[in-house]
Amino acid sequence: MAEFVTFETAPDHPGVGIIELRRPPMNALNRQVQDELLAAAAEANARDDIKAVVVYGGPKVFAAGADIKEMIDITPAEMTKVARRLQRGLGAISEITKPTVAAITGYALGGGLEVALGADRRIAGDNAKLGVPEVLLGVIPGGGGTQRLARLIGPSRAKDMVFTGRFVDAEEALAIGLVDEVVAPDDVYTAAVTWAARFVGSASAALAAAKAAIDEGLDTDLETGLKIEAHLFASLFATDDRAIGMASFIETGPGKADFTGK
Repeated sequence: MAEFVTFETAPDHPGVGIIELRRPPMNALNRQVQDELLAAAAEANARDDIKAVVVYGGPKVFAAGADIKEMIDITPAEMTKVARRLQRGLGAISEITKPTVAAITGYALGGGLEVALGADRRIAGDNAKLGVPEVLLGVIPGGGGTQRLARLIGPSRAKDMVFTGRFVDAEEALAIGLVDEVVAPDDVYTAAVTWAARFVGSASAALAAAKAAIDEGLDTDLETGLKIEAHLFASLFATDDRAIGMASFIETGPGKADFTGK
């Protein structure tokens, strides 16, 4: 049983998994939390009944960063050995092959923002504060922040945030594409679950292929990306859902197929 990270099915939405950080008061992301995030992500991938995933920090705070107490005495040689492990732990949500959404209330700073950057979508409360303030500690984001942030909002805006360490409020975060939706703080969780629930009953293999094509394609040149897309597109013709979807389209039009997830 995990101590700080829970994985449960949303009570009113079977098929939606909820990964929740529970290490009060600020959900500091120590090594144990990182390991538990990886375990939760692995469970989400393994369970066929889970079609989409919400990652949530609770009603007051998403996560205010890595646990600095674990790093203050670490040597360069020791950090060299664990830096990639840190990236995997904080990037655990990115390893989920299903649609994912981060539900952000309060602070999402440093490693907390890096966790949220691993999701496909981010919904924030209008009280949210987001940032990568590591430079104020004499380091840089080390959990994927320099890479995922630049890919999401562009290098210039990412450099501004990383260089200054400043906090971005919800309004600015929406304007620069750091978050996709802003709602009242009390509505964050519900909005995230509602978005995730859209994919219950969808063609699961097609969603996974779409996600892989986009994510893998962004890491390479256009021609290679097109080859990745072609391979994944062709692979879907081996699925039951492809046959169901095309037959349903011919018989009754789009959007009416009853997919099986196979």
